[in-house]
Amino acid sequence: MTKAPASNISRRRKSALVDGNSDYMAKREELVEIAGRQFKANGFRATTLAEIGHKAGMDRATVYYYFGSKEELFRECVRLSVDANIAECERIAADLSRDAKDRLRAVIIQLMLAYDRYYPHMYVYIQEEMERIASEKSDWAQQIITQTRTYERIVLSLISELMKKGELRDDIAVSIAANAIFGMLNWTHRWYQPGGPHSAEEIADSFCKIFFGGLDAKKA
Repeated sequence: MTKAPASNISRRRKSALVDGNSDYMAKREELVEIAGRQFKANGFRATTLAEIGHKAGMDRATVYYYFGSKEELFRECVRLSVDANIAECERIAADLSRDAKDRLRAVIIQLMLAYDRYYPHMYVYIQEEMERIASEKSDWAQQIITQTRTYERIVLSLISELMKKGELRDDIAVSIAANAIFGMLNWTHRWYQPGGPHSAEEIADSFCKIFFGGLDAKKA
């Protein structure tokens, strides 16, 4: 991992983060957006801080004033998208005023909309780093893994509930059915782009039709 060239920059960066100056924070957000696009286009390993800085109109040394490393930039990309998405999925799952099918549908839609809203940051995580993060021991990596497992448990639990109620066919393993959802959603990192021929809403609705239509207990 590339380190900041001077400890003085690190001290200035920490001080600026504590101060929370609006211009400083806005520039950090801009760098996160640029980094996300570069990671998506070129891959995490092939992307350099110099390249990110060039896109932002600054040299590499100036980038260090905002982020200490490329890894730190990547982590911020992931954190912003994963935190918000998991929190919303947990809220949906806990809303017992909605039946299980409606909640599962809402969770599927939520994730696809999050891919669109936080494009390309969540895709960078899926495309580049899920396997690497899973093998890391850092607190940050363990938090991301825990959040990912939380999402998986929500989907597995809702599918299981629907199968027990006879609303989904039960001759298919819950884990296989859940992986069908994850596969449809996660594979969009290969082809989905905001503003493309199909909106995130249309894609999410189509995935729901495919999943619920294919597992409809009445058609089994």
